[in-house]
Amino acid sequence: MTDITYLPTHEGWIYLAVVMDLFSRKTVGWAMRKTLHTELVVAALTMAQHHRCPGQGILHHSDQGVQYASSEYRQALERLQALQRMSRKGECWDNAAIESFFSTLKLELDLHKAQGNRAETRNLVFEWIEVFYNRERRHSSLGYRSPTRFEEHQARPN
Repeated sequence: MTDITYLPTHEGWIYLAVVMDLFSRKTVGWAMRKTLHTELVVAALTMAQHHRCPGQGILHHSDQGVQYASSEYRQALERLQALQRMSRKGECWDNAAIESFFSTLKLELDLHKAQGNRAETRNLVFEWIEVFYNRERRHSSLGYRSPTRFEEHQARPN
């Protein structure tokens, strides 16, 4: 699943695109830019591809934003042999997991208001995602494990 949010800084907005593995709620790809161009979402998808090396036929869900409907993004998905699925207009529940992620990020880092410049905000988000959220933050839907611990537990032989 993927989506974009915006974060205020003293220099203006910075946009965050995230790719989340719905199985474990792990953020497997993300990118930040000062513009909403397609490059933003392609960069997040590229990171996810490098982290996961998915096989063909994965289901990739997004909203109908112009970045996700662009030919550049669709070509990137074709190279991955991913099946693209998009929400219908007005279907807010389709992106509930990633919207919850964004809400938690903004709440826990107090990013509803400008905190610093773009570089400082990027560093805060990097540390929160890569150090805290994926490795330490527990989720009730994962048996109160972090995404990383949940995946490790699922990978263990019985």
